[in-house]
Amino acid sequence: MKKSLIPYLGPVDGSNIKAMRRAFAEAKRVRGPVLVHVLTKKGNGYVPAERHPARFHGTAPFDIETGVPLHKQSKAHYTDVFSTVMKKMGERESKLVAITAAMADGTGLKRFRNLYPERFFDVGIAEEHAVTFAAGMAKSGLKPVFAVYSSFLQRAYDQILHDVCLQNLPVVFAIDRAGLVGKDGATHQGIFDLSYLATIPNLTIMAPKNKWELSDMIKYAVDFSAPIAIRYPRGEAYDGLREYRAPIACGKSEWIYRPGQIALFALGAMVKTAEAVHERLKALGYESSLINARFAKPLDEDALLSAARHHDLIVTMEENVISGGMGEQVMRFYEEHNLSVRVLAIAIPDEYVEHGNVEILRREVGIDVETITERTIEVYEELHAQESGAERNDF
Repeated sequence: MKKSLIPYLGPVDGSNIKAMRRAFAEAKRVRGPVLVHVLTKKGNGYVPAERHPARFHGTAPFDIETGVPLHKQSKAHYTDVFSTVMKKMGERESKLVAITAAMADGTGLKRFRNLYPERFFDVGIAEEHAVTFAAGMAKSGLKPVFAVYSSFLQRAYDQILHDVCLQNLPVVFAIDRAGLVGKDGATHQGIFDLSYLATIPNLTIMAPKNKWELSDMIKYAVDFSAPIAIRYPRGEAYDGLREYRAPIACGKSEWIYRPGQIALFALGAMVKTAEAVHERLKALGYESSLINARFAKPLDEDALLSAARHHDLIVTMEENVISGGMGEQVMRFYEEHNLSVRVLAIAIPDEYVEHGNVEILRREVGIDVETITERTIEVYEELHAQESGAERNDF
């Protein structure tokens, strides 16, 4: 049998337009598959980008002459908090190792890499391998933390399921960019992780309400004896509710305000939104309790039972698609316990979300303060109207 070969063209200078045109013109003449080998240099011709290619992967406005950002961020981002905690824990935990899939800067592991290069591993754009690699490390007695964007972790679902969770190995998944990410677009919106991770046995899922809780959750996760995931959003870390910092306990939520007619059961970044909804409802004459869910899996069953006993309406709030999310899990819990409590599930519709400003996107998908307040009042008043009608029919 005659051995077939794939024609090879190159290497070609990717910054030389004429050379590229010649190579592609030649490739077009080939009948069948052809390999064109192109060599590029990130930032070619612009010195600041050549020196700091990772910084220019995605950048805010910057000075053309120097490449320096025009506006320094005023507050720490969640990624910065993760970076600082990993750095400090690296000093105390000799078995702590960090893994990235070509995103050391983006996930905040650059400092850990610089300080502990022998405990840092970049596997390239291979999230599947990163998870299996972490499983092997955990099996060997190390404490692996895989830092990854929510949308990229989707690629490794099978490895999470079989290589980590089936064996119940203590791997920490630090899931950055969870929720709406805005201008990165539909492919990067981290709005599915709660749904696909909640289907996996042995996996615990957490989400912090603010920067202090993220710090506490990372420390808790590193010492956890089973697979565990922490999801946190892109952007500035919330610094409100600092006085509420109860110790982390598996599957236990945190009551912030109580009691009230309405229970706001919020997860992660949505606690900030829930706090604003609580204040808006109060101004309009409605009492509401606020519960920081903390855990998407396992759910705090005691808190849910207490909320059902003392509230007329339960409002779940999450920055995840509604299909398979926390709201659906809460409704199933009440159904299984034969509790006829009304649940209003606030989540992102079961659809892809395009690029855009995050605040605008929140309004469009209905998870902003105004929309949630309006829907809550509408459902609450509807409930009371039904109760009044039932009472009249009794006479």
